[in-house]
Amino acid sequence: MKAAIVAIASLVALTGLALLSPQWLVFMAMLALAKGVVVLGLLVLMRTGLVSFGQGLYFGIGAYAAALLSHHLHVADAAVMLLAGAAAAGLVAALLGLLLARYRDIFFAMLSLAFSMILYGVLVKSAALGSTDGFNLHARTFFGVALASGAERRVFLIAGAVCAVVAALLVHRLLGGHWGRLATGVRDNELRVAYLGASPYRVVYVNYLIAGALAGLGGALAALAVGHVDPEMTYWTTSGEFVFIAILGGIQSILAPFVAATIFEALRMIASQYAPNVWQMSLGLAMLTIIMFLPAGLWTLAERRRRSA
Repeated sequence: MKAAIVAIASLVALTGLALLSPQWLVFMAMLALAKGVVVLGLLVLMRTGLVSFGQGLYFGIGAYAAALLSHHLHVADAAVMLLAGAAAAGLVAALLGLLLARYRDIFFAMLSLAFSMILYGVLVKSAALGSTDGFNLHARTFFGVALASGAERRVFLIAGAVCAVVAALLVHRLLGGHWGRLATGVRDNELRVAYLGASPYRVVYVNYLIAGALAGLGGALAALAVGHVDPEMTYWTTSGEFVFIAILGGIQSILAPFVAATIFEALRMIASQYAPNVWQMSLGLAMLTIIMFLPAGLWTLAERRRRSA
């Protein structure tokens, strides 16, 4: 019940922000929401004790799936683009997960990174996909309803907020039940989970599939926000951003990815504006501070406050 109340309050707040805020803030909120959805999927995967350095693969697949619908098939409906992004990434995750679910620790992390860099290389070399420049996409309708000029991003933010809230509630329900305990068991003692009759491979595979589909949804939402896709969306630095946000927020709550993504985007915007040549260093210092003083993420502060209340 508490999670549902928080979700509804968040949806109302984001809807108000979409309707009343200036365009630059709507744009930043869309990017934060898109990355928060990706990190939500990463949180599901991290509950099994695995860290993927290749979520840029599915982020890029989701973005390019949405863009290709617009660029080649002339589909201009944002709802179709969002669904296509999640479906395309989920399909690829279902295939690659058959292999990756067999690996653990550094092997899993490096294999996920390798697949992401393979896609990056293909996109860079493919003239049909825009090569290094990428290409634009245009969404003019949502579920068949034409969008007024200048209002597109506001509608996309509300749609993204609905998707994020639904995804967060489903993940909360999943991790709060039997499946979540299995995932934690795989992280803590995989052999014991197997002795109890459950399949660690199946747990990792399903969680990897969920993480991939959510990353694809986030990629499609980011593509709608920017109106452009390029190979940098699949580069290792993009995957690193998602891991950074996950570390920043922690994995204790489904709200942590969205709060951390908002802080990350705000930090990057401020740092790039006032220190454009060293903004990466600013983010690095922030990450170092979090690791040193709050190794479990910023959500630790909320947990401490709740316990002391």
